[in-house]
Amino acid sequence: MAFLLWLIAVVLVISGIYVLIARRDILWGAVLIVVGLLVGPGGVSIFH
Repeated sequence: MAFLLWLIAVVLVISGIYVLIARRDILWGAVLIVVGLLVGPGGVSIFH
């Protein structure tokens, strides 16, 4: 389960960075990065 959360978090953060750089949409990029950090199994996970 932790690996799946980690994988989802990585995908969200990478897509957030892509949105920030390629599409220049700061709001959606920031939202995706923050959600990725909240979902991830790291110290800020909302599922712990």
